[in-house]
Amino acid sequence: MNTNNTYTYGQIARAIEHLAGHFREQPSLTELAERANVSEFHFQRLFSDWAGVSPKKFSQFLTLEHAKAQLRRGASLAVAADEAGLSGTGRLHDLFVTIEGVTPGQFKQAGAGLVLSYGVFDSPFGPYLLGAIGQKVALLHFLAENDQPEAIVAAAWPEAVRVPDAAALEFLAAHIFPAGPGTITRPLPVLLRGSAFQLKVWEALLKIPEGHLASYDQIAEAIGQPAACRAVGTAIGSNPVGYLIPCHRVIKKTGLFGGYRWGTARKQAMIGWEAARTLS
Repeated sequence: MNTNNTYTYGQIARAIEHLAGHFREQPSLTELAERANVSEFHFQRLFSDWAGVSPKKFSQFLTLEHAKAQLRRGASLAVAADEAGLSGTGRLHDLFVTIEGVTPGQFKQAGAGLVLSYGVFDSPFGPYLLGAIGQKVALLHFLAENDQPEAIVAAAWPEAVRVPDAAALEFLAAHIFPAGPGTITRPLPVLLRGSAFQLKVWEALLKIPEGHLASYDQIAEAIGQPAACRAVGTAIGSNPVGYLIPCHRVIKKTGLFGGYRWGTARKQAMIGWEAARTLS
């Protein structure tokens, strides 16, 4: 795991929290640098290297007005996906992700008979726990300071044979967070334990292009169950594969970002980072 990158994200996350909470006041570079505990010059360079844009530009992606505009653009997820096209880097990542559900027997048995390898890796959004069955991603969980990887894996796949083996998963990790946009070179199949409804919701999330946002209502419409917003929210909140299944792109219909399983600051970081890659 690259601890330098993890440290960088930790510094930036504190600044993003301040940006998101005070975007109306337009926090100064001095304020943000103090949050990151570095000089103004170093913070500007650090932030720009990470996000690809300046802190001021990034803050524009976290405003209520920008979020509402994104929701209007995402009124039809199918249209939004088509408009992004195969040629745009914004959809290239998601087009390589395919969802498979375990068999009904495996679902009932909580993964009995399956071997799951796991390890901890670094990302632009801090350390994460990656689990895979064969060459299929079965878990991607961003880690908080006191999280225990074995306990997380056991809760997700309680009956599977669990083997700590980060070296065996390095090839997968390299394709989840590649060096730059548009550099994924292989499909990323995802194997999930979930009900038919959950799988339908998680598949709908893949239709939200990178840099776009959708509301819970729009996801419910997309799966043909417009009255199921609450159930959709529950399914999104239980997504076991962060980032690849982009639950971070779903916000409230009011334009507020709402909560996130792996922390609000991380959700804001992902939304702004993706917007910078595709809209700046």
